[in-house]
Amino acid sequence: MDLPRVIAFDGDNTLWHNETLFSMTQGRFRSLISRHVDIPTHILNARLLETERKNITTYGYGIKGFVLSLGETAIAVTEKRIPAEDIQTILDYGRTMLEHPVELIEGAREALETLRARDHELWLITKGDLFDQESKIARSGLVPFFHAIEIVSEKDQVTYQRLLDRYGVVADGFPMVGNSVRSDILLVIEIGGRAVHVPYEITWEHEHVEGALPEGVVTVARLIDLLEPESSGAEGHRT
Repeated sequence: MDLPRVIAFDGDNTLWHNETLFSMTQGRFRSLISRHVDIPTHILNARLLETERKNITTYGYGIKGFVLSLGETAIAVTEKRIPAEDIQTILDYGRTMLEHPVELIEGAREALETLRARDHELWLITKGDLFDQESKIARSGLVPFFHAIEIVSEKDQVTYQRLLDRYGVVADGFPMVGNSVRSDILLVIEIGGRAVHVPYEITWEHEHVEGALPEGVVTVARLIDLLEPESSGAEGHRT
């Protein structure tokens, strides 16, 4: 694949598994709530998503905000009848998630190592809670591959443009590699950049976007496909 010298990567669900942990915890939460109230799964999921979206502007992204939203949702759907010990269980979910080992996605290390050896300048741009992201990045073992590591509270056009201006990189020579169409693909395309979509098995509903990807976005099945010639590894996504 023809890649510019500078290449930016997302972290969660692009270089290491993350959403599977949230999904597993949400399943445990549903089982816990079912002891107290008979509520259809789709309605409970919708209530939780509504609470998470409301809380993003206050708590930001990440495990801590997720767990606080679980607690708030539990109190609401049980009409404040959930006992303190179950609230403690929900808080324990958060500690378990924060202490969970960082599991790299297959091919992540090899892709970064090879691109770095080819003299590409690699960036990591990830959003979420600063403490949690710093911990995951350190435990991933991938730090030595990156020339720049940026943890941001939100990925938007202003944030991307600010980073490009800071490092003196023009948008049309900047590709973002990530799993989230909403955060990693569309926003970069909108400022005139390039994007490589690497789909992940689970997508958080908040990040879900309907419709085809913009013309010119490249989709690859695996990170390792970034190393292959365009004819054998990747395809331009057609609208």
